[in-house]
Amino acid sequence: MSYSSGVYGDSTHLSTITRRTFIAGASAAMVGGFAYAATRGRHQLELTQRTFAIANLPDAFLNFRIVQLSDIHLEEYTEAWYLEHVVAATNALNPDLVLLTGDFVSRGPLDLPYAWKAAGLCAEILTGLKAPQRYAILGNHDVAVGAEHVVMPLREHGTPFLIDSYVAIERGYDRLWLCGTDDATTTPTLVTTIPPSPNAPVLLMCHEPDYIETLQSDPRFGDVDLMLSGHSHGGQVRLPIVGPLILPPGGRKYPEGHYRFGRTQLYVNRGIGTVGVPFRFDCPSEITHITLTRA
Repeated sequence: MSYSSGVYGDSTHLSTITRRTFIAGASAAMVGGFAYAATRGRHQLELTQRTFAIANLPDAFLNFRIVQLSDIHLEEYTEAWYLEHVVAATNALNPDLVLLTGDFVSRGPLDLPYAWKAAGLCAEILTGLKAPQRYAILGNHDVAVGAEHVVMPLREHGTPFLIDSYVAIERGYDRLWLCGTDDATTTPTLVTTIPPSPNAPVLLMCHEPDYIETLQSDPRFGDVDLMLSGHSHGGQVRLPIVGPLILPPGGRKYPEGHYRFGRTQLYVNRGIGTVGVPFRFDCPSEITHITLTRA
């Protein structure tokens, strides 16, 4: 009798230890995962090299090199030192042009003056970019904190904005058109964004990638050779099999990477910063280094 009692007693004790060990191990794994996502995962920077073939690309723009940066979200939660690291990495590529596709700051969780101050700091750090030219567009967070509080300090520090407007990028007698929409949470005015009868390649910056489906219904869509977007953060946290956990409105259909719509191409950058939670998992921040060739 004592023998049987001893067996059952040991089994119950072992079962308890097993459950406790499992729970402790799972908890440790979760804590470790969160710690990785919040530190190393969030500060893991990936350089993506992309070559885009553009129809009728002028000779002067063969092998023209562009760096795209997006979704900086200073200082919630991107630290100033990390943006400085991104600027240094960009300069090491020696690009001809840097394009900044929106969301320089974040709307929340802290109050608006914090975001306005962060916009000024972001503007100062971006003056470290050494490319001959750089241009920016607005993102949804920039609009949410008050577009003027983002545009003004960046413009004063040498970063021009394209808001439903375009500019010619010229090399000698050759040109391409660089266009930028207002944020798609407003109502972009495409009639002023894309030049009439461009007769040269058209590169379009629009923060939200899903806006390309609206663009498809516009007669100017056929003029756009390449659209560059951000916004989605690539999902920010991606799990095996499951994929991205959360994708924002406007970034759910085309969350990252390269897409084709006939002759029009779309590229979606995963961004530098984070929103909601200061985590990245299996989704490193991204610098996109683009080289243009002729189709």
